[in-house]
Amino acid sequence: MEFPHIGKNCSYKSCNKLDFLPYKCGACKEVFCSDHFAYAKHDCPEPNTRDVQVPDCPLCGAAVPGRRGEPPDVAVGAHIDNQCTSDPARERRKKVFTNRCSFKGCKTKEMVPLVCGECALNFCLRHRHASDHACDGKLAAKKRAAANAAMLRLKAAESRANQNRTPVAAPVSTFSEVQGNMTEDEALAHALALSLQDQNGSLQNASRDNPFGRALSRQRVGGEPNSRCSLS
Repeated sequence: MEFPHIGKNCSYKSCNKLDFLPYKCGACKEVFCSDHFAYAKHDCPEPNTRDVQVPDCPLCGAAVPGRRGEPPDVAVGAHIDNQCTSDPARERRKKVFTNRCSFKGCKTKEMVPLVCGECALNFCLRHRHASDHACDGKLAAKKRAAANAAMLRLKAAESRANQNRTPVAAPVSTFSEVQGNMTEDEALAHALALSLQDQNGSLQNASRDNPFGRALSRQRVGGEPNSRCSLS
């Protein structure tokens, strides 16, 4: 149930029906259902004190005037849909009334869309006719549609560009920049020397990490003094 705390029992003795839109009699101040709201229906003891019966909103308690001869629930329902300031009514309007009028300065929202056949914009009941909202015709509608389509294409292109974008790599030096003033043979010899130097450095680092490598390293530099042998 959307409004669980709404509803009162009819004060008429033979009724006592639970009504979710009860009506308060302006004369005797009792609450009645829609069937016994009229003075004559509930045998009101003070029917002549009021000329017109005005129901109260069951949500905010405000008096809701209506037209003569009109059922009171019509005025109360319209009040809840548009002017009621209670929290349940506001939440309901946010969920149901989402079609806002496009007329400048109008903030009315309708339950169903009312799209103009000429300019293709949505309007409220008051401004739904072309003469009521200064309709600019089908040409303007086509221009708006083309502009919206162009914006969608632009956003799609930007999204694809961001997804396919790769990090910028560092510029690769050309052979001439590396070679400098050396000849091709000198540059090749220099590259080989650097490669051998890197390999020797790697072997030295590996030999320091294990006892066998350290022993081989000592033998290359002459070994320990006690390990030297002499021939006579």
